[in-house]
Amino acid sequence: MRPRHLALAVGLAAVWGFNFVVMEAGLRHYPPLMYAALRFLLAAFPAVLVVGGPRVPWRWVLATGATLGVAQYGLLLLGMRAGMPAGLTSLVLQVQAVFTALFATVLLRERLGRRRVIGMAVAFAGLGLIAAGVVARSGAIPFGAFLLCVGAAAGWGAGNVATRRAAPPDSLRFMVWVSAVSAGPLLLLALVTEGASSLTSFTAEGVGAVMYTAFLSTLGGFGVWGWLLARYNASVVAPYSLLVPVFGLASAALVTGEPVSPVTVAAGGLILAGLLYANSRPRVVPTPPEHGYLRALAVQARARRAAPDAVRLPPLSAPTDRPTR
Repeated sequence: MRPRHLALAVGLAAVWGFNFVVMEAGLRHYPPLMYAALRFLLAAFPAVLVVGGPRVPWRWVLATGATLGVAQYGLLLLGMRAGMPAGLTSLVLQVQAVFTALFATVLLRERLGRRRVIGMAVAFAGLGLIAAGVVARSGAIPFGAFLLCVGAAAGWGAGNVATRRAAPPDSLRFMVWVSAVSAGPLLLLALVTEGASSLTSFTAEGVGAVMYTAFLSTLGGFGVWGWLLARYNASVVAPYSLLVPVFGLASAALVTGEPVSPVTVAAGGLILAGLLYANSRPRVVPTPPEHGYLRALAVQARARRAAPDAVRLPPLSAPTDRPTR
C-alpha cells in the first residue's frame, strides 16, 4: 500500500475508533434500530437526489446494504444496547478481518500468503492482550450481546467482499445509495419493534451523534473504505481496521476516563507491528551484473559449438545484466 493510502487508512481507523464513544452517547437518546435508521437516512437524503445512479449493478448495492448496513449496524447497536461497552465493542468487531479474509478466499479466490498470515497472527495476538485487559476490568460480559457483535463483524466482512466485487468507480456515490437501501429496512424494523416515539427526540447530544455517524463515519468513512477496496485486495485493506480498537480505547480513556494499562499499550504495539509486517514486501536481493555476463558467455559458447562456421556474434565489451536471446 502506498504511503498516502496508508495514512488514509490509519486516519479512517481513528474516525471509526472514536465512533464507538459517539454511538454510546447516541444510544442514550435513541433505541438501536431507530438510531441506525436515522444514521442512514441522514447519510442518504438529500444526497441521493443529486449524485446520480450508483454506476454499479444494483445487486451489489442491495448486497452491500443488507450486509454492511442492516446486518452490521443493526446487530452492532443492538449488542451495545444489550450491554457491550464501547471499548470492548470496538475490539470484538475487529473479528471482521477474519470473516473478510475467509469470504474473500472462498468467494473471490484471493490468496493470503505466508507473510500476511503471520502479520495478522501477530496483530491478533495484540487483540488478545486487549481482550484480556478489558475483560479483567469489565467483569462478566453478556453472552447474547457478545454474539450480536460477532454477527455484526460477520456482516462487515461480507460487506467488504461485496464492495470489493462491486468495485464502484465513485465510492462516495456508491455509499450514498448503500445508505438509501439500508435506511428503509432499518426504519421499518424500528417502527415495528421500537415504535415511533423516539423520532421526537431532538437533544443536542443525540442529533450530534447521528450527524457524526452519518457524515464522518458512514459517508466519509465507508467512502474512503470502498475507495481503498477498489484498489487493493480485501485481505490487504481489512487488517487496518485492527487499529480501530486502539483508537476506540484511547478515545474512551479521554472522554469517559477509562484507564489505559501497560498491557493495552503493548497490545497496540503488536497490532501496529503485525500490520506493518503483513503489508510489507519481502526484500529482493539483486542479481550481480557478472551473473548476466557469464550467462551471455555461456549462450555464445553453446551457439559456436552448434554451428562454428555460421555464427558470428559480436564480442561483449562490458558486463551486463540484460537478458540475452
